[in-house]
Amino acid sequence: MRSVSGILIRKLCMTFLTSPAVYSHSWTIWTPWYTLQLLSSRTSPSIPMPSYGLTKRGIRFLLLAIVLCFVLPGILYHRETVRNYFTDHLPPLYEDYREREQNLGHYKEYETSKDVKYLWSANHAHSSGWGNVMQDYVMNALLAHTTGRSFVFDDYIWRPDGTLFTDYNGHLIPSRIPLTALLGGIIVGGEMPPGDTTPRAVSKDFFNKVCPNPTVVHVTEVNDDRMRFDESVPASYIFEKWLEKINSIEDPCVEIDPKSDAIFEYWIFGHERMLSIWKYLKDSPVSTHWGWSPLIHDAYRRNRHIFVPNAKSTFFEGLSGSAVTENYTAPIPGLLALHVRRGDFQDHCVHLGKWSSNWNAFNLFPEFSDRFQRPTDGGWGETSEKNMQMYMQRCFPTIDQIVQKVVQVRVESEEPLTHVYIMTNGAVAWVEELKEALRNSGNWAQIKSSRDLDITWEQKFVVQALDMLVAQRSEVFIGNGWSSLTSNVVMLRMAQSFPPDSNRFW
Repeated sequence: MRSVSGILIRKLCMTFLTSPAVYSHSWTIWTPWYTLQLLSSRTSPSIPMPSYGLTKRGIRFLLLAIVLCFVLPGILYHRETVRNYFTDHLPPLYEDYREREQNLGHYKEYETSKDVKYLWSANHAHSSGWGNVMQDYVMNALLAHTTGRSFVFDDYIWRPDGTLFTDYNGHLIPSRIPLTALLGGIIVGGEMPPGDTTPRAVSKDFFNKVCPNPTVVHVTEVNDDRMRFDESVPASYIFEKWLEKINSIEDPCVEIDPKSDAIFEYWIFGHERMLSIWKYLKDSPVSTHWGWSPLIHDAYRRNRHIFVPNAKSTFFEGLSGSAVTENYTAPIPGLLALHVRRGDFQDHCVHLGKWSSNWNAFNLFPEFSDRFQRPTDGGWGETSEKNMQMYMQRCFPTIDQIVQKVVQVRVESEEPLTHVYIMTNGAVAWVEELKEALRNSGNWAQIKSSRDLDITWEQKFVVQALDMLVAQRSEVFIGNGWSSLTSNVVMLRMAQSFPPDSNRFW
């Protein structure tokens, strides 16, 4: 639709602007700029009115051409916003994405094949932020791939009770978003890398169709209290026990009980024992062939000038869907990406300080230059004032502390850093204050933030994935050590061989 509309408008513009009917002299070449001056000359005596030129019919044609060339493209470009305005501002339901998920090309073959095995983790994470849900999906997909089974994917679910919308902090959000609105690649049914014979991923609905009576496994059949709570038990041990369990099942249809706890619970992700899983994850296509959805790629192209200063793009390119050919895993030269959590994260940081919480999962690689030493003189709801100040500086830094860190990282970077992108949920006024402070700290070509993005109504509810795509590709990334979103970005950067020192933390 976008490509056709863009081409059509271009042709209409050229037709109207070159039509002989517009002008009283066919040899006269008019430009939109001169036409506007001509029209304005009726009220401005400083611009003389020619004795020849437009006929009344020509004026009407030119006005229509201007509308077609400048107003109509704007409406089409923001068509989802316009549509939302006339539909009571309800969040999108992503019906097209859901329909495509139910009709992937390999389903017909899999319906009749007896060789395909499946793993459906019905207990997958929900009702949490995308960072936590993504972590869980990564581990479930890794387990499926390592056991040679098709990964069964489901929606990103905020509210699993069947409602369409959820009230979140006074704003409606979709209760469920098809995973293909966020992700692309192998985790949502894309082709496996050459030579990889693991069956492709399928949707939950397809699994229910071909596996009406799966073997159901309860997490407690494998995970005991020692595996769950003993910090000396590495995550790799838990993973290997699950490999043994799944590989011992002959039934091609396996489901993890939906009422079970997660195989890898959140406190395991908050400990360095999670790093032991890296030997399985680092070379798996789950991480090396991670992909974002076409919707996210479109949001990137739409805002490319924010991430790549002076990027050459035109209004019509954005409208027609044409795009600069780009490797979506290659570094963006000179870009420094900052993950700055605000809002309710302040209270969360206080909670982390009181419990002496460690950094999250893949923020703990020993080769990183920025490390965190968890205090030993606090925890269980209490800590010292000194410890709390340290937690707040590294978890919820002030503007001065952010600027100080940015200056340090820029000096230490092996690659020149020329521009900044701030991933943040901070209030607009606060973000502008931060941008001004950064400008005063050095000669930056450009400083932009999440608040500068131009996104469609559908992109609005998955925009965190756009931030992750940009952070994943930044020359240097400064993240929040306690953030699962930061941890996921760092994991992707490490899997794609970014230098360890390009991952920094407040």
